[in-house]
Amino acid sequence: MKSVISRVGVLVMLLTIVACNDGAKKEGKNVKEKTTVLAPKPIKVYSKDDIKVNAYDYEGLEYFLNRDNDTTYVVNFWATWCIPCVEELPAFEKLNEEYKSDKIKVLLVSLDMSKKVETKLIPFLKGKKLQSDVVLLNDPDANSWISKINSEWSGAIPATLIYNKNKRKFYERSFTYDELKMELSTIK
Repeated sequence: MKSVISRVGVLVMLLTIVACNDGAKKEGKNVKEKTTVLAPKPIKVYSKDDIKVNAYDYEGLEYFLNRDNDTTYVVNFWATWCIPCVEELPAFEKLNEEYKSDKIKVLLVSLDMSKKVETKLIPFLKGKKLQSDVVLLNDPDANSWISKINSEWSGAIPATLIYNKNKRKFYERSFTYDELKMELSTIK
């Protein structure tokens, strides 16, 4: 009789444990939760004529250079004063438009001076009607962050980083749309 009571006690205890675990799972406990890393807050937000530009130091920009998800990122470093940069912008805009439903994201990282954002960069963005995301890299210590983006980068612009969770390529050159599309196909 004692062994039957012991077995019943063990059975009741096991059922209680299983029931508690099921309840915890339903409430979200004991379930691995996917952590989402949020984009950093910009160090400054410039706004004029319904156009907003977020400024980041390199530490903040790093988030945009190292995303680990199912999207391919095309990050172009440019400035309004750089003629080859301005000449290639339509290629990035076309890529952004044509591939926006294919998990390809274009980010234009402006290296313009922060004191010229409202007088030069924002009017430029408005005049060119750029639709790609634009951020300002406002970090004066270029010698510290250039090599972090790519160890072989001299710092010359235009420069482009194309990456996803599996591949990463850096280019210190300008692109036509067809060249950009071809390089993108080697990363996807």
